[in-house]
Amino acid sequence: MPRRPWVVGVSGASGTPYAASVVRGLLAAGEAVDLIVSRASRLTLLDETGISFRDAHWRADLREWLARGADGKPGTFGITDADLDLVRYWPAGDLAAGPSSGSYPVKGMLIVPASTACVAGVALGLSKDLLQRVASVTLKERRRLVVAVRETPLNGQTLRHLVTLDEAGAVVVPASPAFYAGATHIQDLVDFVAGRVLDAADVPHRLYRRWEGELGSGSKEGN
Repeated sequence: MPRRPWVVGVSGASGTPYAASVVRGLLAAGEAVDLIVSRASRLTLLDETGISFRDAHWRADLREWLARGADGKPGTFGITDADLDLVRYWPAGDLAAGPSSGSYPVKGMLIVPASTACVAGVALGLSKDLLQRVASVTLKERRRLVVAVRETPLNGQTLRHLVTLDEAGAVVVPASPAFYAGATHIQDLVDFVAGRVLDAADVPHRLYRRWEGELGSGSKEGN
């Protein structure tokens, strides 16, 4: 079977733990991943985790990033060589990368987190870097595009851009955690958002407890 990955684009918005959780969820489901980390997101990653993401050492840096918990604790998750073998990394400045062409086989694209600048660039079709270019290709090829916007408050201009993306066929998933799943740790809140992103992509996961119609179940001891 030919390799058909999900492209994960990480923009410069706060929320790099969301991206790590999504990638871990994809790998746990046996999905291949093509990863694009924007230049702005490297600054956010450094600020939020202390990790410097480097093109020449992306594999080691990605292992450290994916292993880190949302609370900043290193080594929280076990990341194997087999996991990393499912990942292909493309520098954000490489506009000749495979996913920049509609003929490159992918299942779709998940942008997590998506900054308002990224949302605007995709809505306007600017393609100023590989992340935006791949998003435009995803839309024109009628593939699944999930945009996990992370900003508050949202002004009218950004809301109009989000409507444009919705009308173009994208699924807009605000990075808005819920509390009915019985969250007891920051990782639970992060995983809820990541799980909703994967839900929008029809990727199976076990990142959060789903609502089953029983009031008060989220507050029960032991959840």
